[in-house]
Amino acid sequence: MEIKGYERVDSWNEDVTDKIKGYYTHILDLLGEDHQREGLVKTPERVAKSLQFLTQGYHADPVAILNSAKFKEDYKQMVIVKDIELFSMCEHHILPFFGKAHVAYIPNEYITGLSKIARVVEAFARRLQVQERLTTQIKDCIQETLNPLGVIVVIEAQHMCMQMRGVQKQHAITTTSDFTGAFQSSKTREEFLSLIK
Repeated sequence: MEIKGYERVDSWNEDVTDKIKGYYTHILDLLGEDHQREGLVKTPERVAKSLQFLTQGYHADPVAILNSAKFKEDYKQMVIVKDIELFSMCEHHILPFFGKAHVAYIPNEYITGLSKIARVVEAFARRLQVQERLTTQIKDCIQETLNPLGVIVVIEAQHMCMQMRGVQKQHAITTTSDFTGAFQSSKTREEFLSLIK
């Protein structure tokens, strides 16, 4: 059914969608459900498309993202992009974790577009992940691509694998950090931490 003024845009790999759909049809049956009942008829296809969306970071090149807006600039003070919302999937249980990333770097000849920092976070987050690796991947990508005087990444996140199952602690927040160069100085780190509060 077409609705006037609304055009739905889908871009999925149909072959991948069909294969995942088949597996999820079988999974529903194994769970004791009837995959043919009205509410579940389209669920395997929806899940197949959802998983492709949630893991689209595998098809993104974070280095290319930074290089697409890399500029020479004589600026040597801290650049901070804070409160970057992130959503990822825990690779241990395929359940979401979500929170915020705070990223800073001190340029050494090159800067990048501010939105590119958020896009790099997104590119790595939209994969099956652990928070510790995600933190380091973002830091390493910025360090290796821009060669700044230093990079720091702090991520604060809630994990549904801790909230919905297992220990079921609803208010636990996991914080990870990683840093290079100038941020190895406690004074520089303290400045960053005071600015993101």
